[in-house]
Amino acid sequence: MRRMKAVCGGVATLLMLMMLAGNLLGQTAQMKKRIAVFSFEDKTNHQYHWWSGQPVGEGMADMLITELVKSGRYQVLERTEIQKVMSEQALGQSGAVTQESAAKVGQLLGVELAVIGAVTEFGWSEGNMGGSLAKKGLGLGVKTTSATVAVDVRLVNTSTGEILAAENVRKSESKKGLSLNTNAFDFDNRDKFDESIVGKATRQAIDEIVQKIDENMANVKWQAKVIKADAQVFINAGAASGIENGQQLLVFRAGEELVDPDTGASLGSEETQIGVIEVVNNNVGNGKASICKIISGNGFQRNDIVRMK
Repeated sequence: MRRMKAVCGGVATLLMLMMLAGNLLGQTAQMKKRIAVFSFEDKTNHQYHWWSGQPVGEGMADMLITELVKSGRYQVLERTEIQKVMSEQALGQSGAVTQESAAKVGQLLGVELAVIGAVTEFGWSEGNMGGSLAKKGLGLGVKTTSATVAVDVRLVNTSTGEILAAENVRKSESKKGLSLNTNAFDFDNRDKFDESIVGKATRQAIDEIVQKIDENMANVKWQAKVIKADAQVFINAGAASGIENGQQLLVFRAGEELVDPDTGASLGSEETQIGVIEVVNNNVGNGKASICKIISGNGFQRNDIVRMK
């Protein structure tokens, strides 16, 4: 009998531990990390533009932002917020966003990941059988049309300035048909673009970039920052990030930045835990910020780092 009770007690304890672990994992899974997508540099011949008049780099960056928002897994910053900080800091004036400038802007905006890149191929080529080549104007014949879209993309951990992944994403689509050839690249709206082979190749490229982000975000720690502190502590994460009322968080103070003497790259900084706070109102600014009470510690300051307990 005693043996049976001991077994039952052990099973009950194991189930409780499994439920607790499940709750913690669920809590972590719900926390939305923040992403800043910078406009991609256009390294093509600048011949093509989006139906909205945007350059190809801006158009592809906007498509990526839309897909990340639709996924519901991340908080994605508006491009206007990025441009404002870049203008204030006089960054990216050359038109190219570097690893260092992206990390700096990301830190100022409180995002965990910055996405930068360049469009290296965008367009199509045509070949005809029984008719003239498309490059010579108009012709009627059986043609094969191929579209290629290629992007060099880099994912930057803004906390360390480290490049988590550098990928060349290249997608192609082709079709055959009997139709009148023309050199025009003219789409009146998004639907026509999506139905075209260049639009389909672009969509495939964007989907692969989203997949790369999903894979690498697991290596990035969720964090927030203190906005201000007095009797209470305000942080720049709320219900929109998955923060819940009653949740306790750790607060850290960053020490001196560690800089590689050879490359000049930031290697992060040493951190010291300075206290614990508890969320009491997670719906400040439409869920973008929270008010917390102090559980332990003191002297909290703007830009102190907040992490999961």
